[in-house]
Formats: sequence, structure tokens, C-alpha cells
Amino acid sequence: MKSRISGFYKLKPEERLKIIQEHGNLSAEEIESLKGMGLGLGMADRMVENAVGVIEVPVGIATNFLINGVDRLVPMATEEASVIAAASNAAKIVRGAGGFIAESSEPVMIGQVQVIDVPDVRDAKTLIEEQKKEILKIANKQDPVLIKHGGGAKDLEVNIITSIQGQMLIVHILVDCRDAMGANAVNTMAEAIAPKIEELSKGRTLLKIISNLAVKRIARAQATFSKDVIGEDGVEGVLNAYAFAAADPFRCATHNKGIMNGVSAVVLATGNDTRAIEAGAHSYACYNRPYSPLTIYEKNESGDLVGKIEIPVAVGLLGGATSVHPTAKTNVKILGVKTASELGEVIASVGLAQNFAALLALSKDGIQKGHMKLHARNIAVMAGAPADLIDSVAKRISEEGKVRVDRAKEIIEELKN
Repeated sequence: MKSRISGFYKLKPEERLKIIQEHGNLSAEEIESLKGMGLGLGMADRMVENAVGVIEVPVGIATNFLINGVDRLVPMATEEASVIAAASNAAKIVRGAGGFIAESSEPVMIGQVQVIDVPDVRDAKTLIEEQKKEILKIANKQDPVLIKHGGGAKDLEVNIITSIQGQMLIVHILVDCRDAMGANAVNTMAEAIAPKIEELSKGRTLLKIISNLAVKRIARAQATFSKDVIGEDGVEGVLNAYAFAAADPFRCATHNKGIMNGVSAVVLATGNDTRAIEAGAHSYACYNRPYSPLTIYEKNESGDLVGKIEIPVAVGLLGGATSVHPTAKTNVKILGVKTASELGEVIASVGLAQNFAALLALSKDGIQKGHMKLHARNIAVMAGAPADLIDSVAKRISEEGKVRVDRAKEIIEELKN
């Protein structure tokens, strides 16, 4: 099935579910999980401490995505209106130019071992580097299953840093996590090698923990936005909006937040760690440079707009909520990815689509026109509209350009009378 589904947004939820069921070959149980019946209190109690309930977040499907020649229907979990529509529209534009081209590095995460009270940090650095093979051997004894699948500890880096507490030795263990996010494996390995590092450094290890600045686990995506579709003014508008973000940190923070609207929605829908991804992305935006946009835009020889994104993607398909939460598992099945690297490439593509859509809207009619139109239903509900009047109230306040609770209440009274 193609991800280009004409009129998908016009269908009723049950009609959309039927299409998704056919697309993903979903069972009745998996469909129920999408309806909000997946995570009960019993399972929630097994996932977190002191569980008292669950909170629902809307899950929608972004259509039109063609990534490396493969059609993807992309589940996105978000409470914000216009996010899914914007991503779908951007993907539709890109689709005409061949879709997104994405790639990713090996799924390598960094574990850090902090060493303090080292008598001679330079001598300790040399000794640890000389014993790299032995240290990696200790690490790889911790997870034979990961080794069996081609992963495991691959390398070691030793850094000397100067802190307010004096000099410290920071040992990085680089772990190929395959299709897992890798936090548990990396943390276990970091703790396992700590005694050997203490022996060699004659210091004391303190923190032994994964880093969320996943500079070794990067996903990249690129797309062409035809000037024949968005217009030359659209091309120039996005270029100027990008230039603003590249020059101004106040704008850049919101520019990158717009990227994360898409990224975090896919991460959450697939049961991955949104906090880790957010931390990694914003840290990467200022990694060895001033805080900068995670996307780049330029004009090609034909005058079309070319967008690129580069972002850390510490996500997995094994372990954590991805393997436990029924809805997350169903969403992964809909998406159809088979590896964590594929998931990362989808996430990067969605982030680029989301960012482009926001910049195009901002540089043309402004962000509020489309957003408030979609937000109107929420306002109607907040104003107390009965179920049979919600659409009518939303339409009126949207057409009037008065998407406010007070005006919605007035219209509700008019319609009731």
C-alpha cells in the first residue's frame, strides 16, 4: 500500500483505522490498542512505580512519506494541532521530487566512566589506552547476546578534562547497540570496566553512565522542494527564515523546537525515550559550535530548495516500552521498520518535513492561520459545545478568525436557540 492516501484526513477515525488495519495487517487486538485500550493499569503498574493510572495522547498517521524509495505511514503521538497535517503536506511536496533520501551511521552509543583523584592523569591515560583490548574484553563479557548479533563494545577513548573540582579522567566506551537504544547494556559495561580503570589509573571511579549526546549515532535526511510547487517566493522565504535561525539563538531555539515537534511525536509513538532524544538533539546543536539549526537549506542549480537534517537518534526496537507497550508495538508494525537504523532515518525525515512546513508557513501566511483552524475544535470543546455542535462551532469561529472560547460560547448559545 502506498503512503499517498487521497482524502485520508476527511475520513472518520473508524474508516482510517480500517485502512491502517489493512496496510499493517493488524489484528483486532492491535486495533483495540490504537483505540486507547492497550495500556491498562495492571501493565502500567509493571512499568513504573506507584502507578495510579495512564494518560492518553492522540496518535495520528502522517501520510505521503516516501523514504529511500519505501512508502511509510508514520504514526505520530502528539497533543498539538497541525503537526501531523504539516508533516503530511511537506511529505507530499517532497514525494513529487523523489521523496526523502536518508542514511544513518552505525548504532554506537557512548558510555562514560568518570575517574577522580588520579595522581598522574597523563600517565593514567597512556596506561588505559595500552590496555584497551583487555578493557573491551571485560565489557563484552557482560552481553553475549549483543555480541552474537554483531554489536558490543568496539572502542575506547580517554579524555582529560579540567573541572571546577580539578582535573578528571573521562573514559568513553563505544558500544554498538544494534537494534536496542542501549542504555542498560552501556551502563552495565561501564560499571564492569570501572575496577580495571581504577587499577590502571590509581584513581577512583565515580559516575558510570551513558551519554545522551549520541554523536556516534547520527541520522541524516535530504529532500528537494520544487520551486514549481512552493513558488520562488516560497524558496526565498524558507532561505531567509533559515538564515534568521542560523544568526539568532532566540529564533534558533524555536526553529529546532519545530523539528522536535515531528521527531518527538514519532519517538513517543514508538515507545522510545523522548527526553533522551530531546537532550541529544539540542546538545548536538551546540556541539563544537555555537547553538545552531539542526537543518540546512540551500538553493540548487535549478532554483529548487534543498533541505538537509543531521540529528542524533538514540532509538531502538528492542527493550523498554517499545517491547512492552501494546500501542507502541502496533505503531512500529504500522511503520514497517525492521531495524533501529531505519527508524532513525524515518525520524530524521519527519523532522526535516516538520521544519520545512513550519518555515514555509511562517514566511507566507504566518503559523497561526492553519494552526488555529485545526485548533478550533479544541476551543469548541473547551467552551462546552455538545458533541453534535462541535464541528459547527469550530467552523464558525475558524471562518470568523475568532478562535476564542468567549466567541465559541456565544455561537453555542445561538445554535442551541
